Amino acid sequence: MTSKVSKIGVLCSGGDSPGMNAGIRAVVRTGLYYGLEVFGIMRGYTGMIEDDIFQMDNRSVANIIQRGGTILKTARSAEFMTYEGRKKAYDNLKKRGINGLVILGGDGSFRGAQAFSNDFDIPCIGLPGTIDRDIAGTDFTIGFDTAVNTAVEAIDKIRDTADAHDRLFIIEVMGRDAGYIALHSGISTGAENILIPERKTDIENLVASLQEKERRKKLVNLIIVAEGEKGGAEYIEEVIKARIPGLDTRVCILGHIQRGGAPTCMDRVMASRMGYHAVECLLEGRHNVFVGVLQNRMNYTPLSEAVKKKQRINEEWMKIVRILSS
Repeated sequence: MTSKVSKIGVLCSGGDSPGMNAGIRAVVRTGLYYGLEVFGIMRGYTGMIEDDIFQMDNRSVANIIQRGGTILKTARSAEFMTYEGRKKAYDNLKKRGINGLVILGGDGSFRGAQAFSNDFDIPCIGLPGTIDRDIAGTDFTIGFDTAVNTAVEAIDKIRDTADAHDRLFIIEVMGRDAGYIALHSGISTGAENILIPERKTDIENLVASLQEKERRKKLVNLIIVAEGEKGGAEYIEEVIKARIPGLDTRVCILGHIQRGGAPTCMDRVMASRMGYHAVECLLEGRHNVFVGVLQNRMNYTPLSEAVKKKQRINEEWMKIVRILSS
């Protein structure tokens, strides 16, 4: 990768996350500031394969920083995971002279970027766009803060009705492989139990905890369940109803509401910082990394490492949950 980057493409891949538009805006305007030509690629790697690519200018990203979703759309592409699919994508970039890419997405998107760069010698920079915050090498991912705040707002409303009826609510939040949304939203809403995929749930302890709280007439009970927890919220409801039939229990699955909405200040600022540094990386010759933030400092993790490592949840978090819910 000795040639100087002069034309860059930007795309979103995988699930959308609030703040992606702020990241796109930062990439486009930083690239233009440094005299680069910037191209938007619609629908992620699918758009690369199908040649859905257009040149962007400053006006292309006007009035988008406050919007959720992504103006470039996003998609998952099985075809891109084949060499033949990546070759089609490369040919479409080559005819425009695009010689650098910025990819907003999660670990699956980074796997695709690494394979593409290995095949065709085009440098790729990743921006961690995922509400799950499940990528090692960064304290923040674009969209996580917004998703947590959306969940907290919804759970606060559910707590009101739970209190009115002395009910147990089991609330399922997103997090297929990571429990960070469940953990953060659960602690901030005073949940009695938080069930996450990183830890095996002890059903006996859960039931005993609920029985103890029922004996002392604890009026509000909330259980926050990450979707990746075995069986999800509905399975937990079945178990509890079978073991404690007298407990008035309801399930609420928050679902895709957590992906939408205007990004928070935190997500806008983080996405803007990361987008700016992504272009700086390409210009400086720092290739095939993703841009993260660790201890409020920019951090650059090789894509090859980012797709292998996962964040680990500190046991102290679970201790906090136990103590504060007592």
